[in-house]
Amino acid sequence: MVRIRVLVADAHRVFAESLAAALAAEPDVDVLPAGSGQAALRSLERAAAEGRRFDVFLVDADLDRDVPAGTPVPAQAVAGNGSAAGALGGISLTARVRAAHPQTRTVVLAARDDPARAAAALQAGAYGWVAKDSSLSRLLAVIRGVLRGETHLPPALLTGVLRELTAAREHRTESEQLVESLTPREHEVLRCMVAGLGRKAVAERLYLSPHTVRTHMQNVLGKLGVHSTLAAVALARRAGVGPVDLGEPARVSG
Repeated sequence: MVRIRVLVADAHRVFAESLAAALAAEPDVDVLPAGSGQAALRSLERAAAEGRRFDVFLVDADLDRDVPAGTPVPAQAVAGNGSAAGALGGISLTARVRAAHPQTRTVVLAARDDPARAAAALQAGAYGWVAKDSSLSRLLAVIRGVLRGETHLPPALLTGVLRELTAAREHRTESEQLVESLTPREHEVLRCMVAGLGRKAVAERLYLSPHTVRTHMQNVLGKLGVHSTLAAVALARRAGVGPVDLGEPARVSG
């Protein structure tokens, strides 16, 4: 019998353990619960190192909503739909798992239907969006279905999700056109901004004066039609612009 290895990540530990116990009652399912995104990542990495990867990852969509109020939220976490330092939102965690463990199929567990977040989850690499109050038989059907390459969404969400994905595609096209208006140097400055570098750090990396970098940043904001670095970074990410690789030397461009 081929066994299915499942990892469950939910900020409510009791829910994670209860769901894991219910799934483990199936003769072909092995389950491990995790109480946080970081704990889930450690479990995935440990399993991969031991050659025992997880087949399915069930993640709470609201992991990021359980951070205490008032906790500072860094800009890079907002851009990635994460939360405070050390915490990972369900959707940002989905993207991390898709990149680091592409053979593991992620299914997002949600307390409520939300077309925008469901669309974001699919874009991040999720194979399904399932209500937390679904029956065990429904969840098992989804688990077995995603292992066959299927994508699972509640029928009531389908129209809204398709609308969100279409709008996101249009926004991406618009963002790409704006980014294409940048000069090579401005594009490099934008990539530094996406990496979270401040003006002084950008100046040191690109061998420019802080005043020149300030001018380039102002030009970037103007051409992108935004008024803040955070908005510029969000637009850049929509356009597929990644951060500059800080491990590589800067390339001098015009």
